[in-house]
Amino acid sequence: MGTHEAVNNIIRLVGGAENINKVWHCMTRLRFDLIDDNKVEQAEIKKVPGVLGAQLQSDQFQVIIGPKVNSWYEQMLAALGGETTSSATSEKGRKSLVSLFMDTVSGVFGPIVPAIAGAGMIKGLLAGLIALGAVPAKSDTVIVIDLIASGVFYFLPFFLAVSAAKIFKTNEYLAAAVAACLMYPSLIEAAKALASHAPDAVNAFWFLNAIPVSVFNYSASVIPVIFSVLALSYIHRWVDSFMPDALKTVFTPTLTLFLAALVALVVIGPLGIWLGKALAWFIEGLFGVSASFAGLIVGAIRPVAILTGMHHAMTPIALQNFSDRGYDMLMPMMFMANMAIAGSTFAIWRLSRARNDKSVAFSAAVSALLGITEPALFGVLTRYKKAFIAATLASSLASAFIAFFGVRLYGYILSSIFSLPAYIGPYFIFALLGVALALVISFVLTTLLLKRDEV
Repeated sequence: MGTHEAVNNIIRLVGGAENINKVWHCMTRLRFDLIDDNKVEQAEIKKVPGVLGAQLQSDQFQVIIGPKVNSWYEQMLAALGGETTSSATSEKGRKSLVSLFMDTVSGVFGPIVPAIAGAGMIKGLLAGLIALGAVPAKSDTVIVIDLIASGVFYFLPFFLAVSAAKIFKTNEYLAAAVAACLMYPSLIEAAKALASHAPDAVNAFWFLNAIPVSVFNYSASVIPVIFSVLALSYIHRWVDSFMPDALKTVFTPTLTLFLAALVALVVIGPLGIWLGKALAWFIEGLFGVSASFAGLIVGAIRPVAILTGMHHAMTPIALQNFSDRGYDMLMPMMFMANMAIAGSTFAIWRLSRARNDKSVAFSAAVSALLGITEPALFGVLTRYKKAFIAATLASSLASAFIAFFGVRLYGYILSSIFSLPAYIGPYFIFALLGVALALVISFVLTTLLLKRDEV
């Protein structure tokens, strides 16, 4: 069965195109917002060749594909006639706040992950080369490589604005225009002057001498632009509802942009900054209790979060940490979780006797080493609860270990074995030891907990 046929079968088994309200994808999953979940034939979907698993999570139906998900998504778009949303009314009622949050985060970040992952890898390799003395830190070569790597993160609000506009079903170019207001040089320069305590620095500009526009540096920020585009979607529909048809072409975008930008600058932007800081402070609070304690908690919940599709919730926190502190300690823990999952899957491979099972387990384990864990989780570990528990324990212990020694990253990067050069520096040896611990503990625990005849 080819991909085209498999995609058509999935559409049929989720209730047909008329039952799909919205479909999008992240790194490894097709995600559906369905009108009626009862029409889904989940057991049959799992039998479709190429499908690694399927589940209903937080009012969202997920079909796990793996690294080829983008190809499947493009073929699904073609099968649906290029439409990713339906005009039909959902029968499920209002979604919970958690469901809405997860839909939003996964939908916004999924399409832009290749850009931030690619730039993050370049940034990590550059940091490793500088730490090894392979290139002078102040050379022109470093400047060129850094601008290639840092451009995505500095202008991240533009990427988020376009992606969020697709999720919130509003004009992508108006969304980019709102992001441009947040990124305008006069605002960023004022924020830098305020941060450096310049004598002529101001903490706000006054619109009409009455409304304060707080000074913040929104470059690399996440939450302000997402919520600003959400507000834009409502403002655009409201303006369009009363604007006469003869004036809509010119005055609808004019009034929409003015109001949305003003709301973003005065209300949502500052609130988003503080909300992002609050999320980071919460994680920082765990580290305040104990770095090892934070590692234990984050390491333990990470495999479960991936399994339920909620792992994207950590991405905004990590990006906020990079923006506020210049480094992040969460992503190394995500790295440990991936290595632990790989270790348990390698143990299953070793214990398996059937040639087909060994082949599946080995390819899934290698995929986990490369940062894609869904094949291992859904294709292998969900079949063996003891192996999943072993991976979770190893993830928790390895994360606690690296947190104790302060292992951190200075740029977003995929949690892959090839990400190790990004850790080169004072924490490199502890990162290496953490990877070794995650792989060895998960492999040994899985081997001890599972008997060969259970596999």
